[in-house]
Amino acid sequence: MNKPTNIDEYIASFPESIQIVLEQLRSVIREAAPQAEEAISYAMPSFKLNGNMIWFGAFSKHIGFYPKVTGTDALSKELSNYKGTKGSVHFPLNRPLPEELISEMVRVRFSENNP
Repeated sequence: MNKPTNIDEYIASFPESIQIVLEQLRSVIREAAPQAEEAISYAMPSFKLNGNMIWFGAFSKHIGFYPKVTGTDALSKELSNYKGTKGSVHFPLNRPLPEELISEMVRVRFSENNP
């Protein structure tokens, strides 16, 4: 895969079933932070507002969501049902995206980047 130059190219590089999930995630982020600007950072989709705010990426069995550590610390109880690492969450492809939880993480990061 060539390095994508925008989110549309990134999403288009995946099978249709994954594209649907990525577009859904993109829509949730846009709704929660409409002022944020789309970009590609570290070869992944990113949303920026006064600096990088959130990244996401598709993998074979999950969608990786990277709201930095603060975006996961604030919701550690709600995120306990998901695998991940410090500062990341793995949303399994065989389960619906938790849109409200994602929105909340985006709002946390938005408030941090837009004091």
